[in-house]
Amino acid sequence: MSINLRPYQDTMLGDVRQAYAAGRRSPLLVAPTGSGKTVCFSYIAANAAAKGNRVLILVHRAELLRQTSETLTAFEVPHGLIASGVPETDEAVQVASVQTLVRRLSRMKWAPTLIVVDEAHHATATTGHGQVLKHFADARVLGVTATPERLDGQGLGIEAGGFFDELVMGPTVSELVELGHLSRPVVFAPPGAVDLSGIKTVAGDYSKGDLAAAMDKPVITGSAVTHYRKHCDGAPAIAFCASVKHAEHVAEAFRAAGYSAASIDGTLDADTRAQRIADLGSGALHVLTSCEIVSEGTDIPRVSAAILLRPTQSLGLYLQQVGRALRPFPGKERAVILDHVSNCHRHGLPDDDRQWSLDSKPRRQRKQDDDADPVKQCSECFAVHKPAPICPSCGYVYPVKAREIEQVDGSLEEVKRIAREKAKQEQSKAQTLEDLQRIAAARGYKPAWAEHVYKARQSRQEQWRASR
Repeated sequence: MSINLRPYQDTMLGDVRQAYAAGRRSPLLVAPTGSGKTVCFSYIAANAAAKGNRVLILVHRAELLRQTSETLTAFEVPHGLIASGVPETDEAVQVASVQTLVRRLSRMKWAPTLIVVDEAHHATATTGHGQVLKHFADARVLGVTATPERLDGQGLGIEAGGFFDELVMGPTVSELVELGHLSRPVVFAPPGAVDLSGIKTVAGDYSKGDLAAAMDKPVITGSAVTHYRKHCDGAPAIAFCASVKHAEHVAEAFRAAGYSAASIDGTLDADTRAQRIADLGSGALHVLTSCEIVSEGTDIPRVSAAILLRPTQSLGLYLQQVGRALRPFPGKERAVILDHVSNCHRHGLPDDDRQWSLDSKPRRQRKQDDDADPVKQCSECFAVHKPAPICPSCGYVYPVKAREIEQVDGSLEEVKRIAREKAKQEQSKAQTLEDLQRIAAARGYKPAWAEHVYKARQSRQEQWRASR
């Protein structure tokens, strides 16, 4: 079976080739969850192997090892696996568990020409990914990730002590939604925020022990079941929890309410974990509860809802979690995000456009950054959406409030919104690549921004013409 790329995927790989042609040795490809990054690097691996090169694909979880192998097999790409309990082969393409490979580096008898790093935001000098990349320092590298940002603020670029020398931007979530390649997210959140005042911050995120105690309460779990029944009754869903025990308790609550539910965590053997993920994908399970295991990379297109029960200060973790529900599936009209912990208020909506960088980000700056667009919450249905006079979920028309004492703060916020809308209008009026390049220069954007926007427009136009 040949690998047929979508137009935007072809554009992404063209940009990667341009980066190599310009002398880069380790570009980082950034594209949303569900954009087909595994398909893209499988295509690259197949072509590289056909030219006599050896390719090493690094993954960090058993689920990703299996998923990558299944994709390569579907595309008839011969490959071997480097994992515990798996016999070694001499295929030109090898998919390796990072943990296993690190233990075998000293006895490796071959060196890769190209290393593909999946979930590349894990690749720093102190991780297993870093050990592998330093060991094979002469290899070219391709990193892929949906979230090139780390909670510790460590940059992924070479100048920040990382491994990547060029950021290659794929399409945004909103662009893929417009093209029909991702489901449109609809976010619901409580009218009041969870009280996190007594929870310490450890290593940049909420303390797991404190968080589990705060979140593993009957009232919160009961609310999760109630809102699941209200907004996405019977739809395949993943609940992201604060601890293993919390995940087990949430699964118990869903079973008590008549739903088929199970929990998954790192203490389960690989076969049991794989079966539970498969059961969710087949519809045998309504809800799978998890503590971290399915936050990254796991591809289950049938999943229609993400239930957020773990507050996080990590933008990357938030986007990885909501991304589990965004993949399209026949009959799936939307992706429901039940955000019980107000992560959307901390980090913005799943389809907000974001500016990424390879540079490090000091902790103080990370706290002050406000890249996400402001959000509005409907007082009738509690849907969270971009500012608008009418709720797009239930149609409620917001009353116009008179400004009095707090007019100064309100005006400042309104100016920001007006400026954002003005910027969008300016971008929409730009007709040529040169127009976009002038806007990029005026705003201080990288030149690649103009090329990416222009190519995305061309791709949409081509698909529109093809559909006529």
